[in-house]
Amino acid sequence: MDRDADSITKRVAALESARGVDVVTASIAKADVYMELPWRAGALAASVTALVLAVGDLLRPEWATSTTLLLALATVMLVGAGVALLTIFVPGVARVFLSRQRAETEVRQYAQAFFLERQLFRTRRRLGILILVARFEHRVEVIADIGYDGRIAADEWGSVIPPMVPLLREGRPHDAILAGLDALDGLLRERGFAGDGAGANELPDRIVEEGEARE
Repeated sequence: MDRDADSITKRVAALESARGVDVVTASIAKADVYMELPWRAGALAASVTALVLAVGDLLRPEWATSTTLLLALATVMLVGAGVALLTIFVPGVARVFLSRQRAETEVRQYAQAFFLERQLFRTRRRLGILILVARFEHRVEVIADIGYDGRIAADEWGSVIPPMVPLLREGRPHDAILAGLDALDGLLRERGFAGDGAGANELPDRIVEEGEARE
């Protein structure tokens, strides 16, 4: 893990030296706790189970005794609780019940708050850039300071993201960030950004890694 972090640090330093900008990278576990996911998953699983059992009773009414009704109720409750627990302990299951819009909104808000709280706007030429990956949501946010206005359009920053997402989905966040740094380097080169070989280095080069979601 330290070796991966060191690789990112070196790549950031090289990019900053070559392009005369300041880049911060971050990897977070998740952008929100998503308290509604276990409830949503449990309710859906319980509803589907109840529907299946109800259809079974219609097809075989002779099975409908007091004992089977109690077993059916217990089955509905156990299935609902089981699926709810899976969303807590198995990220892949939880992602099934997370809407794309919700994930996009939460990750964007987290990245914006991160940019402000870490004061990434404090560089002399306002050339700070944040690349943030959210491991649970499999999403990437790129936020650039106002020093790029008029030189790089807002939608062009999105070109940094496509090479990162497949790696992030494979559980390789560090490789995803390295791919993003390469893409960012290419974008800055195309737009004529060039450093003096030293770089201002006003922001930390080492990746910021956060394991817990914010409340």
